[in-house]
Amino acid sequence: MLPKIGEMVFVESYKHDGSFHRAWSKALVIDVTDEYIATVTDHCWVVEKNKRRWLTKEPAICFFYFKRWYNVISMIRKSGIYFYCNIASPSLYDGEAIKNIDYDLDVKVFPDFSYTVLDENEYKFHSNKMEYGEELKAILEKQLKDLIKEVENKEKPFDYDYIQDYLKRYFELSQEK
Repeated sequence: MLPKIGEMVFVESYKHDGSFHRAWSKALVIDVTDEYIATVTDHCWVVEKNKRRWLTKEPAICFFYFKRWYNVISMIRKSGIYFYCNIASPSLYDGEAIKNIDYDLDVKVFPDFSYTVLDENEYKFHSNKMEYGEELKAILEKQLKDLIKEVENKEKPFDYDYIQDYLKRYFELSQEK
């Protein structure tokens, strides 16, 4: 079962031990393929584990992959498109929410395609505390390398025309509602 284009869904992220990590109050589904669900979050509430709430400030096109161990959030800002990539389990949809397990490592990509890897200390801490295991760590570290190669090669979704096409879809869907 997959969501339909135009449907609003929740997005929920957990940690390896099953504990709540973060949730988005609404995400508009703009595409569903065999590989991913693409959504847009725009001025939606995000709730953190510590109960802190914040409102997103701009449209973000999000790609939740079924087989890749990461997801990609492209934030459309006046200063350009920024990508925030979470190393995470493949996503699943349970009829209500898109869900995944967050594995701490993140990659922030700037409009000029320079990037930085974030939260390496958090990854080391949680991998010990939650006992990720050698096989899981090998998968996560390989996926991080694969993700960085995709950024460097500007492969989809790291392609501005691709993101602009999805942004156009979002505006068209928004006008229909």
